[in-house]
Amino acid sequence: MNFGKKLAIAAIALLLSLGGIRVVMAQGKTLIIYSGRNENLIAPVIEKARQELGLNIEVRYGDTAELAIALLEEGRNSRADLFFAQDAGALGAMAQARRTVALPQPLLNQVDARFRSRNGQWVGISGRARVLDYNTQLVQRNELPKNIWELTQPKWRGKVGWSPTNGSFQAFITAMRTTAGDDRTLEWLRAMKANGAVAYRNNTTIVEALGRGEVHLGLVNNYYLSRFIAENPNFPVAHHYMSGDIGSMINVAGIAIMDTNDQKADAEKFIEYLLTSESQEYFAQQTSEYPLISGVEPPAKQIPISQINPPNIDLSNLADLEGTLSLLEEAGVL
Repeated sequence: MNFGKKLAIAAIALLLSLGGIRVVMAQGKTLIIYSGRNENLIAPVIEKARQELGLNIEVRYGDTAELAIALLEEGRNSRADLFFAQDAGALGAMAQARRTVALPQPLLNQVDARFRSRNGQWVGISGRARVLDYNTQLVQRNELPKNIWELTQPKWRGKVGWSPTNGSFQAFITAMRTTAGDDRTLEWLRAMKANGAVAYRNNTTIVEALGRGEVHLGLVNNYYLSRFIAENPNFPVAHHYMSGDIGSMINVAGIAIMDTNDQKADAEKFIEYLLTSESQEYFAQQTSEYPLISGVEPPAKQIPISQINPPNIDLSNLADLEGTLSLLEEAGVL
C-alpha cells in the first residue's frame, strides 16, 4: 500500500473516531463550503456574507489536510462547492488532482499574482508570514539569526521551538524543498534535531513556551503573537523577520471552486465578498493576517509585506505534502 493511501486511510479513521467534522447548516438550497479555516476565525465573515448576499451557506469545518483528503475520496460524489484552505499547498493539491475550476480573471486580478494560482485555479484571501519569534528578555536583537540556516549553530542548542506535525510548518518545509532542494532541506532538519530543537504541538504552544522562557526562539506564523499581546501588553515576545530568507515566506489562506460546484454565480459572489475592503479589514484587524488587496492597511504593529522582502516562491508548487511528510519521517522528526 503506497504512502498516500495509508495517509488517506489514517485520516478517515481519525475523522470517524472523532464523530466526523462539525457542520453548520442553513435551510434551503445551499452553497456548501469545506473550510480548513478555524470556525472561531472565519464564522463571523461567513455569517455577514450570508446576510448581505442573501445566500444560504453550509460550512463543513475541519483540518485543512483532512478536508483535502475527504474531497479526494469523495470525488464526483462530493457536495462541496468551495474549498477554503489555510494554506496554498492544499489548494495546489486539489488543482493538481483536477478537482478545481478556473476563476474569472477579473476576480483573480484583485490579488497580486504572487498570492494566487498561476493557472487561475485558486486565489489567496489573506496572507500569513513565517516569522522567528523570540523572548525579548533572553535574546538581544543584535544576536538574532539572519536566516534559518543559522539556527543549527551551537549557540541555539535546545533553545529553538518548532512544530514538525503542524500544517503551517509542513508548508514551510515544502517551500524550502522548492528553493533549496530536498538534500539541503533534509540536512537542515537533521541538524535542527541534533541541535536539540524542542517540538511543540502547534504555533500557539510555541508562543506560550516563549513567554515562559522555556525556549528562546520559535518558528511560527505572524498572527499568533497578537492574541497574547492583546491579553498582556507586557508579554515578553516579539517578531523577527529574516529578510529575503525562506524563514520569512508568505503563505496564504485561499479558496477554490470545486468541480462539483453547481452554483457558479453564487460561489464567485462569495469569493468576491471575501475580497472586499470590509472583509479584508476584518482579517487584518481581527485575525492579524495580511490583507491581499490594495488599499487595506496591514495588521496593527506589523510591518507590511513589502518591508519583509519575502523570497520569491511560486505557491502553486507547494502541493507535494506527501513528499514533505516522507522527508520529515526520514529526518526522524515525525
